[in-house]
Amino acid sequence: MTIRRRDFLAVTAATAGVAGLGIRPTFAQVEPAYKPESGASLRLLRWTPFVKGDEEAWLANTKKFTEATGVEVRVDKESWEDIRPKAAVAANVGSGPDLVMCWFDDAHQYPDKLVDLTELANYLGGKYGGWYDGMRGYAARGDQFIAMPLAAIGNAVVYRDSHVKAAGFNEFPKDTAGFLELCKAMKAKGTPAGFPHGKAVGDGNNYAHWLLWSHGAQMVDAEGKVTINSPETLAAINYAKELYATFIPGTESWQDVNNNRAFLAGQVSLIANGVSVYYTAKGDPKLAEIAADIRTTNFPIGPVGKSVELHQTSSLLLFKHTKYPEAAKAYIKFMMEADQMNAWLTGSSAYCCQALKSFAKNPIWTADPIHAPYSRASETLRPNGYAGPLGYASAATMADYVLVDMFAAAVTGQRSPEDAMKEAERRANRYYRV
Repeated sequence: MTIRRRDFLAVTAATAGVAGLGIRPTFAQVEPAYKPESGASLRLLRWTPFVKGDEEAWLANTKKFTEATGVEVRVDKESWEDIRPKAAVAANVGSGPDLVMCWFDDAHQYPDKLVDLTELANYLGGKYGGWYDGMRGYAARGDQFIAMPLAAIGNAVVYRDSHVKAAGFNEFPKDTAGFLELCKAMKAKGTPAGFPHGKAVGDGNNYAHWLLWSHGAQMVDAEGKVTINSPETLAAINYAKELYATFIPGTESWQDVNNNRAFLAGQVSLIANGVSVYYTAKGDPKLAEIAADIRTTNFPIGPVGKSVELHQTSSLLLFKHTKYPEAAKAYIKFMMEADQMNAWLTGSSAYCCQALKSFAKNPIWTADPIHAPYSRASETLRPNGYAGPLGYASAATMADYVLVDMFAAAVTGQRSPEDAMKEAERRANRYYRV
């Protein structure tokens, strides 16, 4: 592959920007050069931002790309819940956006519809310290990258410090038993907790998987055999029922926006969320008291004895139906290079956690103590298909909200815990045919 002078100069400039943050590229891969097709234009579908700076930085970087290449990029937004079905429709009908910021292992549902990004992914991984394993797993099948790992959106417990202390807790509990007692005490004080049992693609899945994994349960074993019907799952459900009894009413219908709104409205004092809720409060003078009172921490450790968290993840899909694959690859490469990625991470104010290890040095992670629980999301996340392989079955099981529905049915009394497990087992077995 020929490396042109202007490409070399661009790399040199990017290297200088990286060096300013203490990031030292390894250049383990030859830099690929993608020449946009004549008259190329692109359409990207991305999720609606919860942090204004995330979108502003992304659009500013996109404008820089257009100015450098002449390729116009239309950026459309959809709610978190709508990204998955719209991406699936585009894959199945072979038309629509060229690129999509997808969720979790969605790429594994239609890998034959996606452009191979292995060359570019290997270049970026070699240059920027390698990919975090969990992020790579969502975007790769073996050695082939069917998508480009983009970011993890960290999920952490967000709470009102004064309300926790008023409930009799000077320190936040580190285990699930203490956490339950805290939630009971906070309800008694009229400052309850709230966690979503609705079909929330981010917060609902994050909470449900933490409930399951913290008690040592799992949807499938290492061979992909469905194991959700187990004593460990029963323990997780019974624990979830006790927690649910302390919540504000209505959490069984919450989606990703609801816990933010309830917290900022003063209806609840303890939720699980991205850092977005903190910055919403910080940016509104009317919420200054809440902003000053906010603290964050990682989820408590359950009987399994270690931290096990899901964390929202997003990858960039490039569909084969695109008319301009070279332009699309050039756009992905541009957005993932140091100057643009660092600007996006900084603009996101710790909302988006890098997929490439070198960017952990970005100063945003130490700029505010509130950021700390989010700083290692990409490093610590456990893939949703645990303990089995990621693929069509894991992606479809999550897309069908099998786990989320199991907990919701049990905590609300629609099904007994035993029947809820059996129903989840039946539904999961439709996808896991081992």
